[in-house]
Amino acid sequence: MKNTYFQLINQTYYFPQEGFDLNEDYLTFHNYSLKYLIEKYGTPLRITFLPRIGDQIKKAKNNFNRAIKANNYKGEYHYCYCTKCCHFNHVITEALKHGVHLETSSAFDIDLIRKLFETGKISKKTFLIHNGHKTDDYIEKIAGLIKDDFTNVIPILDSKAEIDRLLKATGKGTLNVGLRMAINEEPQSAYYTSRLGIRSADIVEYYKNVLSKKKRVKVKMLHFFVDSGIRDTLYYWGEFRKALKTFAELKKECPTLDSINLGGGFPIRNNLAFEYDYKYMIDEIVRTIKEVCEEEGIDEPNIFTEFGKYSVGESGAIVFSVLEQKQQNDAELWYLIDNSLMNTIPDAWSINERFILLPINKWQNEYKQVNIGGISCDHSDYYNSEDLDQQVFLPTYKDGDKEPLYLGFFHTGAYQEAISGYGGIKHCLIPSPKHIIIDRDEKGNYTDRVYRDEQTVEQMLSILGYS
Repeated sequence: MKNTYFQLINQTYYFPQEGFDLNEDYLTFHNYSLKYLIEKYGTPLRITFLPRIGDQIKKAKNNFNRAIKANNYKGEYHYCYCTKCCHFNHVITEALKHGVHLETSSAFDIDLIRKLFETGKISKKTFLIHNGHKTDDYIEKIAGLIKDDFTNVIPILDSKAEIDRLLKATGKGTLNVGLRMAINEEPQSAYYTSRLGIRSADIVEYYKNVLSKKKRVKVKMLHFFVDSGIRDTLYYWGEFRKALKTFAELKKECPTLDSINLGGGFPIRNNLAFEYDYKYMIDEIVRTIKEVCEEEGIDEPNIFTEFGKYSVGESGAIVFSVLEQKQQNDAELWYLIDNSLMNTIPDAWSINERFILLPINKWQNEYKQVNIGGISCDHSDYYNSEDLDQQVFLPTYKDGDKEPLYLGFFHTGAYQEAISGYGGIKHCLIPSPKHIIIDRDEKGNYTDRVYRDEQTVEQMLSILGYS
């Protein structure tokens, strides 16, 4: 009797599960045939499954709206998408179809905002939350939006030095701003307090001594961001309560303050055993804000959330072929794939991010612990640990099999293209893979198309100045 890979997965996890199933021994992604995509387009292959973006947005918005109703909460809820998470037009366009607002982080984001307005995808009433350090160019472009009557522009002050530069650039009229509160980082961090934002102990005094005396300025929002995301931990709830206390103190001094912005976002599934009660967390957030406001005798604020990775992460996948297996010693078997992991999923080697890794085929084969290596010459171009069990098991195969083993990394839709420099020069001049978009047409049928072909030698040589 052989122990198959299917038996391993079936005994270890609930399988099939949302987004993953088998059809004739081949893995499907959101019920879409990966075998079909491989046969049509080959590998390596980057996939964006656009309908998943809308599913995530609708889930969060519905849960917030239900929590607001259940708690008789008086404020409104606004969902913002963080453009830095994935700047592609098809991604942001899909998000905007579901009534989201936008958060930016650099000057070039404003040019993107202009393009979206020119094509009718946003209006001048769309909330535009401007985070990050404000360079002169960034400030000038924010001021340009205000002068062109975008009515919901809210630059978030990352430091005390930014307000005078914003006032000078905007010239006249009301300037709505937010304040970013610096948080204490988690204990394992290399530093204690985030470099982003203004110390919580300084915020109220800064408003009283500086901002309240600038007649054009209206403070509208307190921005609270935890880098590790919204999680049911003592650390998160401690920082959240601290932010609410700061909000209450500031609200008593600043009547224009009417919104709290929860950055950081929800986690996404990075292993098949992932569990997260989104409904519970959202209800606790809304209930806690209401409770604190009642205790402090202040109005309940509008709630803004900034969800980037949560919005788009689960829409992405990357598919490889195994080119060769190498037994380097008695314990270490290597599967070498047809691209570079450093180039295609840089989060995996740069910050030890983990993704769902599954074979596309050979589920009835026996399995073995393996390491996965890219084809670059770099020692760091490998993947050998899953989030749950710290090791990778995959189906065995025989050299000379008619069909190679295909592997998929899933929920890779956030940050990978931006960090790796999509369309630019890659490590060892290994090209960016072909990029496929899966969408749903007006009749509800799925369609697939090539967004970008694999990078060519000519394109890379041109960038390098050889042609």
